[in-house]
Amino acid sequence: MFWADRIADEIGSKLKDRIAAGPLVIRDEKTASGRVHVGSMRGAAIHGAISEVLTERGIANTFYWEINDFDPMDGLPVYLDEATYRPYMGKPLYTIPSPDLPTGQAGGKAKNYAEYFAQEFTNVIEEAGFHPQYYRASELYFSGRMNGVIRAALLHAETIRRIYKEVSGGEREESWLPLSVICENCGKIGTTRATLFDGEQVTYECGNFVDWAKGCGHKGTVSPFDGNAKLPWKVEWAAKFKVMNVAVELAGKDHYTKGGSREIAERISREVFEYEPPWGTLYEFFLVGGKKMSSSKGAGSSAREIADLLPPHIFRLALLGKEIRQTVDFEPAGDTIPVLFDTYDRLAEHYFEGERDDQSRLFLFVHFPEERKKLAPVFHVRFSQVVFLVQMPHLDIFEEAARIKGSPLTDEEREDLKERSQYAKKWLDAHAPEEYKFELQKDAVPEGARNFSPEIKNAFGEVLRYIVASKTLDGQELHTKLHEIRKESALEAGPFFGALYQSFLGKNSGPKAGWFLSVLDRDFLTKRLEEVSN
Repeated sequence: MFWADRIADEIGSKLKDRIAAGPLVIRDEKTASGRVHVGSMRGAAIHGAISEVLTERGIANTFYWEINDFDPMDGLPVYLDEATYRPYMGKPLYTIPSPDLPTGQAGGKAKNYAEYFAQEFTNVIEEAGFHPQYYRASELYFSGRMNGVIRAALLHAETIRRIYKEVSGGEREESWLPLSVICENCGKIGTTRATLFDGEQVTYECGNFVDWAKGCGHKGTVSPFDGNAKLPWKVEWAAKFKVMNVAVELAGKDHYTKGGSREIAERISREVFEYEPPWGTLYEFFLVGGKKMSSSKGAGSSAREIADLLPPHIFRLALLGKEIRQTVDFEPAGDTIPVLFDTYDRLAEHYFEGERDDQSRLFLFVHFPEERKKLAPVFHVRFSQVVFLVQMPHLDIFEEAARIKGSPLTDEEREDLKERSQYAKKWLDAHAPEEYKFELQKDAVPEGARNFSPEIKNAFGEVLRYIVASKTLDGQELHTKLHEIRKESALEAGPFFGALYQSFLGKNSGPKAGWFLSVLDRDFLTKRLEEVSN
């Protein structure tokens, strides 16, 4: 069963009362501390797909996505000027100037630092076909919607300290309150410590309580409500369950470790805010090159960079194609992208053959909901073949595609090929490994093809005779003939095909040999085979 259907079944079974009261609230969030790593797109895609399945089943739901702009800046991305942004460390993200205008003057493309990075990420979410309702953490605080949970957290600070200790072993001083106040003097929120709540105001101090920001030493008393302060992460997560009336919220596996943030948040939700936590489960990481990266540190591939490498339906396949408890490892400089296109082609063929199973279900979900009833079979040229064709300036890519297909391309197929060509060029320019890069050696026989063994030369002579005798060259028939000649010559596949690629490309690997030779200019092909076989 497709994982999103299985989750929808479980939600339908366990949340009957909430479904009846409807609509179900599905929620996720991301702190806009820098360029958002593509790993965060897995959460957006998983929640988005669940919302799509529930909608398909007639279950009313609302998918919310929070841009957390109220957290303090606690790290400097490597792509920002340290001298410019160091003074902002500890301040709420929504108060920091947009990076395109770091001195704070008017006219930037975003009104603040958080919005600058949020815009890029939300654009990627929308382009991938997911359409949550967006809101900002600062809106929750400034609107007063967080006031009740702030009051409850302060009045039950002892309970929260106990939960931290019981769940994770974390000790908190008896004077510790679950609150970070915005310092009235320096405007920082990451450097304050609240120690006393009289029912309406908190007493706090701004000092050097963290190693990534310096406080100003100010001491004061202030109301914690209406955006003057925020709750710490694990308490805030529980508070948002209640404030947003969340029914479904999953999280990455790091939050689900024993004694981790999800366990603490659920305890606080029940024992402090008297709210049953949302249904949820863990999902595995979306890695790039085997690594889980940090947005705030500026490492890894951003959602924007990866999305730009793929058309939306292939990007959705990367995000939705594996079970949620399986790691996705995306390697732009490896074969991930060609494999994704090939996987899509197999899913399409399977679906249009009339099969209706998990693979067919996945094929539907890699397309936008509004597209699914209009899908029609289209001939796809393999991405690896397109990658080769776009590197061969002497070839008309549409003519060659029609030859591969065996009939003229439809308008839809021409558009599909045009799109694949564009993405093939992007990949070649930015990430493709050497094994996918080809340059036809037309001017002279490559050095590596000048001294083949007699056995190789004799075999190539047989290939030449077959080609001369053939009126037309069919790639698959030629490929079959190459294998026959190799076996008759008692040659291993590696040396034989390696020599073939050396003769034309100057390297030991290349695209499928029969097809590759069949698309070459006939005069050039026969002349080069004569040269290397003599």
